Order: sequence, then structure tokens, then C-alpha cells
Amino acid sequence: MPGADQAKKKGKRGRIKKSKSRNLLERLRDYEQDTLRFMDDERVPFTNNLGESDIRMTKVQQKISGCFRSIGGAQIFCRIRSYLSTCRKQGVKSSHALDLLFNGKLPDFLMPKVV
Repeated sequence: MPGADQAKKKGKRGRIKKSKSRNLLERLRDYEQDTLRFMDDERVPFTNNLGESDIRMTKVQQKISGCFRSIGGAQIFCRIRSYLSTCRKQGVKSSHALDLLFNGKLPDFLMPKVV
């Protein structure tokens, strides 16, 4: 490899830097089954937008206030966001989910099934 010889001549150490396109190509090759899983398994979504949007609100909260004042406050915030996100994904509106929660009830999808 000509690049390896040149790097040694200049006295550089470590790996030779690869281009972004080369890194992407190698990653797609190495994780081909994971990358294309949505084609074989219809339970796997085409994009990870739902996962990214779940994280986004936490980052917005941090951006607005700078940080959480305590670990407990961060845990409560995440617990509420997780509950609302799960309800939304199951087709329950946030207002209805909060109403159920404040009345000590759970949405149907969270209730244990009686066999």
C-alpha cells in the first residue's frame, strides 16, 4: 500500500486516516445484516426517527435549563417522557395518558392480560 510507506517516511504513527466514504463503505459491509434487517423483518422500522425523537426532548430540556438540578429530577423527567412516548406509540394521546395517570389508572396496553 503506497499510503503506508509515505506515512512511515514522514514519521507519523498509528493508523492511516481513511476518508468518510471509505469508513461508511466498511461499516455497511461489516454490518450488512443489521443495516438491511428492515427488509426481512417487518417489525423493524425503516428509520430510527422514533428513537431519535425520544432522546430529543431530553436534549431540549438540557439546552433550556443548562442541566438537571439533581439526579432524581433527571430520573423523574425521563420516567415521565418514557411513559408518554410509550403511550403515543401505542396510540394513546398524551392528555389521556396523563389523565389516567393522575387518576391512578393505566392505559389498557399496560394492564396485565387475564388468561
